[in-house]
Amino acid sequence: MAWRIVEHAARRWNVSIAAERRANSPQWTLVFAFRPVDQAQRSIWATYPLSSASRAALFAQADRIPDDAIAALLAAHLD
Repeated sequence: MAWRIVEHAARRWNVSIAAERRANSPQWTLVFAFRPVDQAQRSIWATYPLSSASRAALFAQADRIPDDAIAALLAAHLD
């Protein structure tokens, strides 16, 4: 299930979120998974410059990220 749906270049993308913690780090980093609605393109995983010691706090912060910022992250990975 999509967390959000964003549009870029006339395409709709389902966006999901995840938290990733690297070895020997107490911080969780926010990761977006972009999956095209039409399935004609590949999925894209992109880290977002946001981290926290708490996954719950990280997800709460993610809820406040505007769709425009998420679409800009997608655009940066497509270009």
